[in-house]
Amino acid sequence: MITTILLILVGLVLAPLAGGLLAGIDRRLTAWFQSRQGPPIMQAFYDVAKLFGKQPMASNPWLVLCAWVYLVAAALSCVLFFLQGDLLLIFFVQAIGAVFLVMGAMSVPSPYSQVGAQRELIQVLTYEPLLILVFVSLYLATGSFQVSDILAHETPLLLQLPLMFIVLGYALTIKLRKSPFDFSTSHHGHQELVKGVLTEYSGPYLGIIEIAHWYETVLVLGVCALFWSTNVLMMTLLLAVTYMAEIIIDNTMARMTWRWMLKYVWCIGLGLSVVNLIWLYAKI
Repeated sequence: MITTILLILVGLVLAPLAGGLLAGIDRRLTAWFQSRQGPPIMQAFYDVAKLFGKQPMASNPWLVLCAWVYLVAAALSCVLFFLQGDLLLIFFVQAIGAVFLVMGAMSVPSPYSQVGAQRELIQVLTYEPLLILVFVSLYLATGSFQVSDILAHETPLLLQLPLMFIVLGYALTIKLRKSPFDFSTSHHGHQELVKGVLTEYSGPYLGIIEIAHWYETVLVLGVCALFWSTNVLMMTLLLAVTYMAEIIIDNTMARMTWRWMLKYVWCIGLGLSVVNLIWLYAKI
């Protein structure tokens, strides 16, 4: 019981703190790549605190409800992951939050919000099938969808599922809202003033969404960590290299269209998945 309570606290408290620190490190490294000084690493926390200090304003009550559901779903999925629960359950919980974010943006008549919601929905439909295939590959390699069983696997899964890790990288890039897949919204300064799916969110409600994004960042990186769970040092190195690669891609790639994303990610992602699953099945 004590262990369960500690894991819940880690998922609820430490996960968003880690996500906020990663956001600050991301901004600092991005500024370094662009020959700028950049904000302090704690700037993400300062921004959220400033948002919560503003007067709450929303176009309608549905917008407020959707922001809270998005946060609760992101936090719950992160807690379930730290409790080493079922990956499919975690997948469906986070998917509910993503859908409510889109529904909130669609509940207002703003054309910018409507277009952002449609683009966000396309992104969800793009990366969700890839996540399902990643979870299926983890099941085939370990015989279980339980995170605890996957962590207990004796050999690094990256050696068995190298192509699936690349597929997970596509989902991670979309989930982090990085170029070339940041056309629904972006957390960086190069985004235009109209924030796409986040256009109608402001004040504390925008802060809620930012915290939910921190939860999702930790969750997806946690799934990446499953690919090398046999050694803490190698797991840390894998996560560091993966996140650095995401930052480099974000600073070297231009924003593409949703048609390009859908065609490219599905063709390459599904192709790599099929090849890796066939290879894994042949080995079994």
